Amino acid sequence: MIAYDLQCSRGHVFEGWFDDEAAFLSQQRQGLIACPVCNDVSIARLPSAFAIRSTGGGGTQTADAERIVNQVATFIRSHFEDVGSEFAKEALKIHYGVSAPRNIRGSSTPQEEETLRQEGVAFLKVPVPATPESDA
Repeated sequence: MIAYDLQCSRGHVFEGWFDDEAAFLSQQRQGLIACPVCNDVSIARLPSAFAIRSTGGGGTQTADAERIVNQVATFIRSHFEDVGSEFAKEALKIHYGVSAPRNIRGSSTPQEEETLRQEGVAFLKVPVPATPESDA
């Protein structure tokens, strides 16, 4: 499997998974790949920020990937206020100037995420691994 960062002609960015490059190109030619936001089928592949090889040297790459994930998680925990399940409500308050602008993190339902998109609220979903003390 291969994952590509894709972008529609309207600028929406999303990810697609394919068996290989040939499968992507075939589906693209047939107009089978559509933007999940606007359903546009004019899709381009974006340059990838990184790649992970599946053969040779996997131990080092896995360790590097884990280190990067942990660094990102530490940064997010340190620089974003955890608003828990109130994420969508708080994001809308910030968006409309009811609450002070600040970095927040939390959880939301797919329905809440759709509301945020419709209201023009930019957000990014980043899975952050649990810390041992948060598992207790």
